[in-house]
Amino acid sequence: MEQLKTIGRELAMGSQGGFGNSKEFLDLVKSIGEARSKAEEDRIVLTEIETLKRRIVEPDIPKRKMKEYIIRLLYIEMLGHDASFGYIHAVKMTHDDNLHLKRTGYLAVTLMLNEDHDLIILIVNTIQKDLKSDNYLVVCAALNAVSRLINEETIPAVLNQVVELLGHAKEAVRRKAIMALHRFYQKSPSSVMHLLSNFRQRLCDNDPGVMGATLCPLFDLITTDVSSYKDLVVSFVSILKQVIERRLPKSYDYHQMPAPFIQIKLLKILALLGSGDKQASEQMYTVINETIKKCDSSSNIGNAVLYECICCISSIHSNPKLVEAAADVVSKLLKSDSHNLRYIGIDALGRLIKISPDIAEKHQLAVIDCLEDPDDTLKRKTFELLYKMTKSSNVEVIVDRMIDYMISINDNHFKTDIASRCVELAEQFAPSNQWFIQTMNKVFEHAGDLVNVKVAHNLMRLIAEGFGEDDDTADSQLRSSAVESYLRIIGEPKLPSAFLQVICWVLGEYGTADGKYSASYITGKLCDVAEAYSNDETVKAYAVTAIMKIYAFEMAAGRKVDMLPECESLIEGLLASHSTDLQQRAYELQAVIGLDARAVESLIPTDASCEDIEIDKDLSFLNNYVQQAIERGCQPYLPERERSGMINVNNFQDYHETSSHGLKFEAYELSLPPVSSKIIPTASSSTELFSTPEPAYARDIHRTTSVPSISDTSSPGLKLRLDGVQKKWGRPTHSTPGPSAANSTFQETGNGVTQVDDGSTVNSKPDYSKKPQVEISSEKKKLAASLFGGSSQSEKRSSSSGHKVSKATQRSKPGLGHTSETVVEKVVQPPPDLLDFGEPTSSSVSLPPTVDPFMQLEGLIESNQGSSSGQSIDVMNSLPNNEDTVDVLSGFSNLTSSGTDSAQFRKGPNLKESLEKDALVRQMGVTPLSQNPNLFKDLLG
Repeated sequence: MEQLKTIGRELAMGSQGGFGNSKEFLDLVKSIGEARSKAEEDRIVLTEIETLKRRIVEPDIPKRKMKEYIIRLLYIEMLGHDASFGYIHAVKMTHDDNLHLKRTGYLAVTLMLNEDHDLIILIVNTIQKDLKSDNYLVVCAALNAVSRLINEETIPAVLNQVVELLGHAKEAVRRKAIMALHRFYQKSPSSVMHLLSNFRQRLCDNDPGVMGATLCPLFDLITTDVSSYKDLVVSFVSILKQVIERRLPKSYDYHQMPAPFIQIKLLKILALLGSGDKQASEQMYTVINETIKKCDSSSNIGNAVLYECICCISSIHSNPKLVEAAADVVSKLLKSDSHNLRYIGIDALGRLIKISPDIAEKHQLAVIDCLEDPDDTLKRKTFELLYKMTKSSNVEVIVDRMIDYMISINDNHFKTDIASRCVELAEQFAPSNQWFIQTMNKVFEHAGDLVNVKVAHNLMRLIAEGFGEDDDTADSQLRSSAVESYLRIIGEPKLPSAFLQVICWVLGEYGTADGKYSASYITGKLCDVAEAYSNDETVKAYAVTAIMKIYAFEMAAGRKVDMLPECESLIEGLLASHSTDLQQRAYELQAVIGLDARAVESLIPTDASCEDIEIDKDLSFLNNYVQQAIERGCQPYLPERERSGMINVNNFQDYHETSSHGLKFEAYELSLPPVSSKIIPTASSSTELFSTPEPAYARDIHRTTSVPSISDTSSPGLKLRLDGVQKKWGRPTHSTPGPSAANSTFQETGNGVTQVDDGSTVNSKPDYSKKPQVEISSEKKKLAASLFGGSSQSEKRSSSSGHKVSKATQRSKPGLGHTSETVVEKVVQPPPDLLDFGEPTSSSVSLPPTVDPFMQLEGLIESNQGSSSGQSIDVMNSLPNNEDTVDVLSGFSNLTSSGTDSAQFRKGPNLKESLEKDALVRQMGVTPLSQNPNLFKDLLG
């Protein structure tokens, strides 16, 4: 009674949808199948996704319902939509103890997840547990997941269990274990190399399914290493013999063929083992012949086995009987009405031609008939075969068919391929000169500009060289036939450009060679071509060169040259052409006509287009000249590979290292840490100004003195030259000065003592002759050479300017200006507005070592006073007059106009007296270690 109730419930479920699925799911499948557009299908699927997202998270969902939800998720994934929100539920279902739910969960995860997914780690433990299950169906489900989801990292976790399952009692488990090991070998060969002997053992398994599964990994192993498996030839031959003798169970038959897929795999393995091995091949001859005889050619699977037999015969050592049997099979395939069978027949014939080229002669007509088939794939395969089987005896038929088909098709790519093949076949197997010229004319005329340029060049070369024999008469007939045919064709409209180039070249080289046509007639035809195709500069260039050759040959022969009026008008027009190439050819033609016969014969010899030109790449004729130059002190030539990365010593004597290839990613060198300078109190009558350190600038270690940019407001006409002075840029910064990359500098005083000054935030430009070498990478040199023809200019600029910052960089960093802080009666003065003074010049003022920089300031203040011979010089006169001259007074006027009282700058003792006092102290042997308070009070207010 209970059994009847169970059957009734199952029937009720089947009436609602069958296989335990609800009517709602079947309606979903039906609605998607009836969708009229992709948009409607997407709308239905998106609605289903929202429904599943809502239902799948509900509590206490029945397992049967969850199973249906997982199946619906699979269906959504199959339609190309994202169902990742339900992956975790499929993983959970693999943990279920119910067999149906577990298998559904494994099916879902193997189809929806990949081996690198994050959820794989949650399945490994479940797989390990299920591989130990007593239920072989659970083990099979776990092995299916192993083959799909286990990656290289997780192979060791399950490898031993899979190997143990090779001896399982159930053949299905053993078969799936073999497949899992094969998958491991494909993913990580090193992890299973010690287990390869298991494949040999399973080859002798009692179950044909396990044996058949073992053939796949063995095929991969033999493909990698044939010699290690030569001993298995006998085993494979024995298995194949048993298969074709129908010793396998009837369940392995397919369309009355005994285990055809096992036969195909065995034939592929035998082809690998017998390739180049006569001894191994002899063991296969009998079984292969029996396989061909027992194959049923009336079914597709039988023809597939026959095709594999032909492939095996073409790979192993040749046997006449087997080749003959294979040829009979090919003949039947080519005569079939099925496109597929004719296709494999064409392919099989191409394989047999490698063994016996004579086989192709028996099937010429059948192969050519395949060209008329409407199947484009079959046509292309047939043309590949025709190209391989062409000989001098069948070249006319095959090439004519190829040209006829080329005319009828519209596929430009395929037409180009056929045209090139026709030209190659005509060059190799042309039965006569007349046929060769006609074939070339057809190809160029119908293929048009699709013909490769190389084909035109090869045709011109062939006409010039002849057929490679010493028969000059045959070569002359070939050229005469070409000239006659081209004179007939040249009047046709819309000829391809490549064909016209060939015509012009042939007429120019051989138009008057046999004396049949006069020079006036040929040049008139060429002028007509140049006028008819005036938009094609290449054709016009060929025509002009051909005219020049004809006139040169006539002059060399001692005949009088009378240029036709149309030729004269053509040349006059080309002399003013926008194309420099056509201009040059026209001028060359005029120059050649004005030469004598001997010069013209030497300049343009007759029929010398194919003479080899010997090129002396080493320029050995200049050896004496080079040796004499080296003896006079010249530097020897260095090849480019040796001088790459080197620096021109003449322009960069101060550079001491070469740059490496590639970009430089290292950071700029850090500046020296700030060093606090000792402040020595000096006698001063004023206490209003604190002693502040002077902003330090980088001085030249050599005897080059920089002039500070300080102006006196009492000198309205004073201008200061800033050559050699550090560059400042940007607007003044009113924030509190902080540490800078240039806090500490070395300063050389007038008496040779080096002084370290601690300055405020400065981003100054260093002097030019002191900075270390700028590394110039070879890539930059190559870039400069390609852009400007060389890197010498940039290198010279780098050597003269050191680490120079571009103007764009200067303008992009306005906040890096010089700031100084001065306290006057508890009033903090803003820093001076040091404007962009422009690019400094490379010249600097070299002063004697005894010159006092403070006396220089005195000379600047009193511009009308001459410099003393031993103490100071007139800096204004020593500096060059250039555009870098800056009116410093205008700079200080800008500063005072920004809110600072100008009266503060005129405050304090007399400027001249302060300078004289400080200079007197220095001359007495005292070197101040800090700035003069009175001096800077007077100057900076």
